[in-house]
Amino acid sequence: MKEKFTYINTTSTVNMEENKIISFDKNNTAIYSFRVGKDGFLGIHYQEGEMSDEEGYARAEQNLELKRPYPFELETGERHRDKTEKVLADREVFDLAKEILEHLSTKYPDFRLNGNVLQRRMEARQENDRGLNYSNKDCSVHAGISFKHKDSKDINDGWFGIDLRNFEKEKLYSMADNYLSNFGSKAELPGEIIIQMQYYSLLGKLQESLDAEKLSLGTSLLSGKLGEKVFSDQFTLCHDVSDAECWYDNFFDGEGVVLPGDRLTYIENGVVLRGYADKRIAKKYGVEHTGSAFRDYSDIPLNGNVIFRITRSKKTIKELLSGRLSIVPVRFSGGGFNEKGEYVMPVQMAYLCDGERFLGRLPEFTLVNNMFDMFGKDFIGVGSDNPVFNDKQILVKMRLGSV
Repeated sequence: MKEKFTYINTTSTVNMEENKIISFDKNNTAIYSFRVGKDGFLGIHYQEGEMSDEEGYARAEQNLELKRPYPFELETGERHRDKTEKVLADREVFDLAKEILEHLSTKYPDFRLNGNVLQRRMEARQENDRGLNYSNKDCSVHAGISFKHKDSKDINDGWFGIDLRNFEKEKLYSMADNYLSNFGSKAELPGEIIIQMQYYSLLGKLQESLDAEKLSLGTSLLSGKLGEKVFSDQFTLCHDVSDAECWYDNFFDGEGVVLPGDRLTYIENGVVLRGYADKRIAKKYGVEHTGSAFRDYSDIPLNGNVIFRITRSKKTIKELLSGRLSIVPVRFSGGGFNEKGEYVMPVQMAYLCDGERFLGRLPEFTLVNNMFDMFGKDFIGVGSDNPVFNDKQILVKMRLGSV
């Protein structure tokens, strides 16, 4: 059997420093992985840059002697997905960055601005001699801005950014107004601590805990809890590569497996349904195969390709807050989950928020919680709208703590 993975990535980046454009970078990356299977083993050749199929497969066949075990059949099927909406020429990317910088520097002269405007184009393909032919394309423009007030003693005070497939400057400007026009206003911590943020960074320990191998070995925080109600009634977690805000993620996994509807539920209304397993883990432990192979271009697939999304509420962020105020962490570092699932977040800079608009800057503080409460009794929901970040946001209660 023969199979080839192809990954092509092109970026055009305008870099900005101290309110000036300092450079333009163009980067093109082409990566190939040639695979030959025989007698339950894989020979693999990893290649950066162009190479003919004949030579690539020949080198992969030579590497069969390394005896990498892979006793699984290849997948079949054909599908092509292209999420591209608009592609800018390099000059257009440069002019966009120039216009953004001029606008923000003129409107907010008291801030030093750094960052970049970057267009990324990606294409991933997988094909084999059993008829599999998949391709996935995407393209977006990202503007990321870090800011520092002229009177601040910090290296930077925070950052904001936006990723769009069809870039709209006004969305970035509205975001900048929220962050920069309210910087000078001071606010106090409310009595009830509710954070509002993009939730991706909060899912690390939960993702680790849903590894089917760890569940089987009893080393997961969720071991022995399959089928049990562990989290909030409102908490549902899916692997979802159909999501519009799922940037650059393929609809196929590292073994060419495609899930029905491009999604699979792992936790439903607080009940843990399953862990994730690629073909190797499913066979080894006799558990459900969930199409979760992570592509390793130079080795056999690994388990762990899950793109987790918390199902949105039907209510907006403001509706979920129901008159309460939220806290939006802007600059936070030095925390995270420990092995027990306890979470610490030292926050160096944050805003008090009504769910949509910032009301003032808060003093430094530290937030604490744990994985079970965070997605259990303290979980409020994920809003149906995208205020503040132009992306989905979680509301969850936290407690004040100390490092």
